[in-house]
Amino acid sequence: MDPRPDNRTEIRDFLASRRAKITPEEVGLPTSGRRRVPGLRREEVAVLAGVSTEWYTRLEKGHISGVSEDVVEAVAQALQLDEDERTYLFDLARAAKPAHRTPTRRRDVPVPPRIQWMLDSMTMASASVQNGRQDVVANNPLARALFAPLFDSGTTDKRGRPNFARYIFLDPGSQHFFVDWDRAAGTTTALLRAEAGREPHDKALRDLIGDLSTLSPDFRARWAAHDVRIQHNGVKKLRHPEVGPLELVYHSLPLPLSDRAVHDLSIYTAEPGTPSEDRLKLLTSLAAAQPAAAEPADGPHPERAPGSPSQD
Repeated sequence: MDPRPDNRTEIRDFLASRRAKITPEEVGLPTSGRRRVPGLRREEVAVLAGVSTEWYTRLEKGHISGVSEDVVEAVAQALQLDEDERTYLFDLARAAKPAHRTPTRRRDVPVPPRIQWMLDSMTMASASVQNGRQDVVANNPLARALFAPLFDSGTTDKRGRPNFARYIFLDPGSQHFFVDWDRAAGTTTALLRAEAGREPHDKALRDLIGDLSTLSPDFRARWAAHDVRIQHNGVKKLRHPEVGPLELVYHSLPLPLSDRAVHDLSIYTAEPGTPSEDRLKLLTSLAAAQPAAAEPADGPHPERAPGSPSQD
């Protein structure tokens, strides 16, 4: 039996959604008459990619397993995919190829002590590590204080480990905490979409997406848009319950911890000389005065450490 996932629906919907976003004028194609669908027609994408309409139609129906990388690249260029979207398409194509053996189940890897030491050394920046499912798996004290609403939310798992996606979509308080909640929700969904392309066999990820789709109409609608993000950075505005409004600069960086598992290091800091820097300093003092968080009842988890991360 072929153990690969049947991802034809994901391939079909992703390509169709990207095709719908491009107008003929944007790619230099002539237009005439009334168009029944938004964006490009299949035959127009085929022309741009240099393949037959029949070939592209078959590909858009999800039959991508025998397609060469050159053709996938040509389709990516025709649809004007950005780097994250291109990576996602290649991940979908890779997952569709016949596997000669059952894929090994991805195991979560513990965060090495040296990573925790690095996080703890950042005293004036919130620093945390997230896995591809958006679980916070390590953090420094300032991150724990900065994202207190996330850590204190009822959406944490039984070990007290927070998850950004569950907090954003299942805790109503997140809409107050994140000033631009809509952007945070969109980025979080797009990050999960990219992870689903990378790790189609991850049962915990499938369960998370299933729960969110069942419990949150907002997530369901965003998931159907097939937007993809891999790395993100920018400015985040928060309404902190202890120190008030914060405007922070953040950056997400890939943090290799194993050959397969994807982790991100998220760092938040404030622009020097701003009110947000003063409030972040106050939060740093408050965090230093707090006792160390107790480990959950089932004992220390190899991925857990005190603090929290980021989401756009």
